Amino acid sequence: MEIRQLAGALGAEVLGLDLTSEIFDTEFASVRDALHGNGVICIRGQEAMTPEDQLAFAAKWGEVSIHPYVPSIEGYPGIMKIYDPNPITQTWHSDSTHMREPHAYTLLLARVLPEVGGDTMFASATRAFESLSPGLQELLRSLSAVHEGTSLAADAGLDHEAVVAVHPMVRVHPDTGAEALFVNGNYVTRIDRWTLEESRPLLEHLYGVIGRYENTYRHRWCSGDLVIWDNRLTQHAVVGDVAGEERVLHRVTIAGSALV
Repeated sequence: MEIRQLAGALGAEVLGLDLTSEIFDTEFASVRDALHGNGVICIRGQEAMTPEDQLAFAAKWGEVSIHPYVPSIEGYPGIMKIYDPNPITQTWHSDSTHMREPHAYTLLLARVLPEVGGDTMFASATRAFESLSPGLQELLRSLSAVHEGTSLAADAGLDHEAVVAVHPMVRVHPDTGAEALFVNGNYVTRIDRWTLEESRPLLEHLYGVIGRYENTYRHRWCSGDLVIWDNRLTQHAVVGDVAGEERVLHRVTIAGSALV
């Protein structure tokens, strides 16, 4: 097994690992450390991986989460079909931050890819926070933000209170101690105890910092790529340039814990 860094801010690839077979504990520990150190990793060459294989490997990372309002693919609870890019997936975000215990990890396996396009952008929320002035960092550590589910939650009949959570705007990673911005344009509606008008300028500034080129890595998908990212350290967004071509990926998320 070989691990190679892909960009300065975040991102690494893992070569020589077959996830259709049982992997050693030492190999998994190396993969986990690579993820915590790089925010996002791509395990290449997993074309033969079945849904059973994906769920079995995902279980090594923790409890597989069932999305509260987006259905799983038939017969495989916990695997969600990701397809056409849309305004939600094209916005910088971490997965399901409207939950009181947001997802820790996401595992996304390429199944059908367009000839060109459909890349996924990743951003280091840790690098973004580190780039801020000490004064702004101190302020953000004292603030929380309100996260709300998208319109899909209402369409599924969920009560609004079931998809609303208040989280610190700076998240401390439980394994590494790294601090990261924890606000995103998909789910955050305002800063807690601030008005919408007061919240908007600061939030827009932070979103712009997250998406700066020097904080990002662009993943160009290849057949068999299994991409794993740490939602506590990163944000992501799809590039919506597939021009109607089919793009199918299978997503599994791992349950997280309440923020402190």
